[in-house]
Amino acid sequence: MKNAIKAAFPYTIPVMLGYLSIGIAFGLLFENAGYNFIWAFCISLLVYAGAMQFIAVSFFSGGLGLIQIAVMTLVVNFRHIFYGLSFLERFGKMGFKKWYMAFALTDETYSLLCGIKPPENVDDKKFLLCVALLNQSYWIAGSVIGALAGSMITFNTQGMDFAMTALFLVIFLDQWKAYRTHIPALTGLVCSIAVLAAVGPANMVIPSMVLIVISLMLMRKAVNPMLEEEREEGGEK
Repeated sequence: MKNAIKAAFPYTIPVMLGYLSIGIAFGLLFENAGYNFIWAFCISLLVYAGAMQFIAVSFFSGGLGLIQIAVMTLVVNFRHIFYGLSFLERFGKMGFKKWYMAFALTDETYSLLCGIKPPENVDDKKFLLCVALLNQSYWIAGSVIGALAGSMITFNTQGMDFAMTALFLVIFLDQWKAYRTHIPALTGLVCSIAVLAAVGPANMVIPSMVLIVISLMLMRKAVNPMLEEEREEGGEK
C-alpha cells in the first residue's frame, strides 16, 4: 500500500488542489447554513457527492423532505451509473473493495482512472484504491477546514458555489488537450445545448445524458479506434 500511495499521489495533485479549494467553499456555505464542522465531516465522508453537497445546503435550509432530497440526488448524480458500468470488469476483481470504489467514483476520480495506469511494480487494484482514497481525503479535509474557518470568520459567501462549475470546466479543458479526437467532447456539448434549449435547465440532466450516451453508441465504431490509437501512442511515449 505504501508503494501504491507513492505512485498514486502525483496523479491526484490536480484533484487535491481543486478539492481543497472547492471543499473549503462547501464547508463555508454549510457552516453559514447553520451546520458545524462535524456535520461537514460526516456528509463528506458518507455522502461525498460534490455538486450535490452544494445543492444539499439549500435543501436542508429550505426544509425539504428526505424523499424529495433522495429523488433529486438520484437525478443530479444519474451520470455516475454510466461511470460505474465502464469499470465493472476492473472493480469486479477487487473483492469487497469494489463497493467503496463504486461509492467513490466521482467525476474527477473517474477522469483520472480512465487516463492513468499504475507503474509496473505497483499492484493495479491497490493503485486504484489509493487514487480514490486520496481524492476523498482531500474533499473531507477541505470541507472541515471551510466549516472551521466559517465558524471563526464571518463574510459573504455568495457566488462560492460556482467553484464546482469551475472545476468541471478545468476537467473538460484538460480532457480536450489530452486527446486529439474531440468528437466525444463536441457530442456532449451539442447534445447538452440542444436539450437545454428544448426543456430548460431544470429538466436537462437526464435527457442530455441519455442523448449523449445514445449518440456516442451510434458513433462508437468511428470513435473507439481513434481513442485506442491515442492511448497506444501515449503508452509508447
